[in-house]
Amino acid sequence: MAKVLGLAMTGGGARGAYQAGVLKRIGEIKRLQTFGNPFPIIGGASAGAINGSALAAGSDDFALVTTVLAELWANLKPSDVFRCDVMSQAHNSLIWILDLSFGGALGGGNARSLLDATPLRHFLKSRLDCSRIQDNIKRGNLYALAISATNYSSGKSYLFIQGAKGHPMWNRSRRVTLATKITVEHICASAAIPMVFQPVRLETARGTAFFGDGCLRLQQPLSPIIRLGAEKILAIGVRCENLEHQEEAADQKDPSVAQVMGVLFNVMFLDHLATDIEHLERLNDLLSIGQISQPGVEGCEKMRPLTVLQISPSMNLTEVAAQHQKDMPYLIQYFVSSLGRDAASCSDLMSYLLFTPKYTRELIYLGYHDADRRIDEIEDYLFASDDGDGKGVVATPRNGKSHDAEPAPRRSTSSARPRG
Repeated sequence: MAKVLGLAMTGGGARGAYQAGVLKRIGEIKRLQTFGNPFPIIGGASAGAINGSALAAGSDDFALVTTVLAELWANLKPSDVFRCDVMSQAHNSLIWILDLSFGGALGGGNARSLLDATPLRHFLKSRLDCSRIQDNIKRGNLYALAISATNYSSGKSYLFIQGAKGHPMWNRSRRVTLATKITVEHICASAAIPMVFQPVRLETARGTAFFGDGCLRLQQPLSPIIRLGAEKILAIGVRCENLEHQEEAADQKDPSVAQVMGVLFNVMFLDHLATDIEHLERLNDLLSIGQISQPGVEGCEKMRPLTVLQISPSMNLTEVAAQHQKDMPYLIQYFVSSLGRDAASCSDLMSYLLFTPKYTRELIYLGYHDADRRIDEIEDYLFASDDGDGKGVVATPRNGKSHDAEPAPRRSTSSARPRG
């Protein structure tokens, strides 16, 4: 019997184009033309919430939705995501100057973000039909979609879940789950990079609150889809694994604001997924040698081994971004450059904000070919027999893990498409 597959995608602003490239190659697997959507459970945060919601809305035709998603990223422009005109930038800059210079005397707190991401909401509304998510759940093409956002009022991580009737619900310390119909507003909230994009107002059980990027407090990005019933997971990250083995370059200069922001974003968007997989791999090893006892106590969640196949960039996306910084609109480029000493110190930050066709197309190309190089491993992982005798299991997943989970939903056999 095949195990239920979950798809996990974390954030990274413009780096989300890499995920679209990986998904496009997976969508070309011939067997998916018959089996349809291989991921009945989808979890995403930040840019991963955008990609995950598009897949959920198009889960009735997985091959088509992955193609459309890659095309949307390939043709994305900065003006589709944030305002780039002179008046908007001048107005925003003036507010920051007044708050920082005279806020103590005149009353501050008026500056909300470095950039105005209002265009992103209009872009998503024109191309993503969120009503199709529920349609696909009813038809059995999808079990659940879960996207994360951070409540700026309470500091808690919120998980918004739209799923089949009776799907698991849970609450933990600093984490809240809400069953709701996911809208473009939820997606924009999950993708609102702190300080860069303005918070988004959402309705909760206790009234309205302002939310920001889902990666901010999501320290265990695999946990939501495991608790929803995923028995094995495909995780698409946006961090180059080769970076872990590179020697650190010496720098005698004080770090610029842009450089510090870049490091903070790296921690928020890149480190949590790798850390979660390492932690769960360790638990998996302890379970296999019997070092974790699991008494049958009522109300306790039983831990069980799970496997994770991770796909991540084979190149440093910061270096890719450095080659395309000049493609940003001049005002935005000037504004970001003012936070750093030089282009190199802005590269990390720019790698999240470069919503330009040349950059996103290169990331799509990279994601597509990274997946293509491992396509046999990916296909075996998706379709391997999971019977007790292990027959048919060809792929050796890169990471293994263990965690608690609710009873698994049935495997989906089809897929979805965004509007446009």
